[in-house]
Amino acid sequence: MLLLAGCSSSTDAATPTGDASGATDAAQEPVTLEMSWWGNDDRAALFDQVITDFEAKYPYITVTQTPVPDPDTLFNRLATDFAGGGDTAPDVFALGGSKPQEYGDAGALLDLSTVADTVKLDKYPEFSLTNATVDGTVYGLPTGGNATAAFINTDLFAKAGVDLPADDWTWDDFVEAANKIGSAGLTTDSGAPIMGVDLRVQDILGTYAGQKSEYGVYDWDGQLSVDPSVIADWLQIETSLRDGGGLPDPSVVVQNWNVSTDQQPYALGQAAITFGYSNLIGTYAAGGTTKIMLPPHDAGDSTGVALLPSAFWSINAHSEHPQEAALLVDWFLNQPDAAALILDSRGVPFNPDTLAVVTPLLEGDSKAAAEYVQTTLDSGTVAPPQPNGGANMNKYSQDAESDVLFDKASPDDAAKTWAQKLSADLTAAG
Repeated sequence: MLLLAGCSSSTDAATPTGDASGATDAAQEPVTLEMSWWGNDDRAALFDQVITDFEAKYPYITVTQTPVPDPDTLFNRLATDFAGGGDTAPDVFALGGSKPQEYGDAGALLDLSTVADTVKLDKYPEFSLTNATVDGTVYGLPTGGNATAAFINTDLFAKAGVDLPADDWTWDDFVEAANKIGSAGLTTDSGAPIMGVDLRVQDILGTYAGQKSEYGVYDWDGQLSVDPSVIADWLQIETSLRDGGGLPDPSVVVQNWNVSTDQQPYALGQAAITFGYSNLIGTYAAGGTTKIMLPPHDAGDSTGVALLPSAFWSINAHSEHPQEAALLVDWFLNQPDAAALILDSRGVPFNPDTLAVVTPLLEGDSKAAAEYVQTTLDSGTVAPPQPNGGANMNKYSQDAESDVLFDKASPDDAAKTWAQKLSADLTAAG
C-alpha cells in the first residue's frame, strides 16, 4: 500500500486550467507538463517526435520529457514522489501490471471520468480497462493490446537442421527442438554461442498457467488461481532444457532476466526461440528471419493466450493542469497524426478509430504481429488482470527459477514457496 500525503480529491484535481476544447488561443496561459515512460532510445526518439507535433498543435503547452530505461526505475521514482505528496511526480506517466490499480486505489491517479470526453473514454472496450479500474473508477487508458507469442528464428532452425515447429506444437516438441539447437555447438559470425531458447520466466509463466488452469495465475476475485503443481511442472521443463542443452548456463539465464529487449540474445541472433509480447517482433526480427506463432500447448489444453494491454497512460491526481494532461493522453492514444507515427509499437490500438488509421500502414513483421493479435482478440479470451498485490510475481518467479536451475530447491519446493509468498501478498493487499 502506498502512503500518500496531502491527497486532493480527483474532482478538485480535474478542474480545467485551460480551454477544454483544446483551442490554441495565443493568449492562452502557458502550461508545462512532465511526461515519463520507460523504453529504449528508439522509443524516446519516437515519442519526442510525437510530442513535438503535440506542441505544434497546442503551442501554449510545453512537455518536459523524462524517459527511463525500465519500468522499475519509473515505479521507484513514483513511489518516492507520491510518498512525498505527489507534487513532484510527472503529470502523465506510463504504468503497467497492477500499478494502475495500486496507485489508483491510493488516490494518486486522476479519475478519468472527469476528463472522459477529452480522452474519449467511451471508445475503449471494458475488458481493456480492467487492469486500471478500481471500484468502477478508471485510472488509466491502455496504450494498445499485445498477446504473448513464441518467436522462431527460422534461419537458426535451418542452420541446425531442425524442422520448424507446427502450429500445434507441444511442450515436448519445444524442449526437443531447443535442446537439439542449443547442443549443436553453433556460433554466430562473431563467435557467440547460439542457445536453443532465450528464456525469461516472467514472459511465459502466465501463459503456461493459463493453459493448465481455468483462469491462469489469478482469478477474477484477485486471488491465486493456479495450483503450485502447475508451477512445478513448468520448472521441471526448465530443468529438462538445462540438462539437455536448450538453456545456457544458469548464470546466463539470470543475467538476461532484465536486459533491454534489443540486447536480449534472441534479438542479437544468439537464440532460436524466445517468448514475449507480439509488438516486439520488429526488435526480435533484427536477430534473423522471425516467425510469430502460438506458444506450445499440449493436446486438450487451451493456448493460454489472451489479449492484454501492454501499458497504460495515467494522469497524476495532483497535476495542476489535468485538462492539458488529458489532451496529451488523447494525442498519444486517439489522434491520427500520432497514431501514424506510433503505429503498433505500444500494442495494437484498442480505440477502433485509431486502429482504422494504423492497420493499413502496417507491413511485414508488424502486419504479421497485428494479425496474430487479431486472432487472439477474435477468440474472445480475456484473462483476469494482475491484481493489487501481484507486483512481486515476476520476482518470485525469478527466485524460483534460480533456485531450481542452481539446484538450491526442487521444482516442487520452489513452486510451493512461490505460491505461499504470492498468496500472502494477495491476501495482504485484499
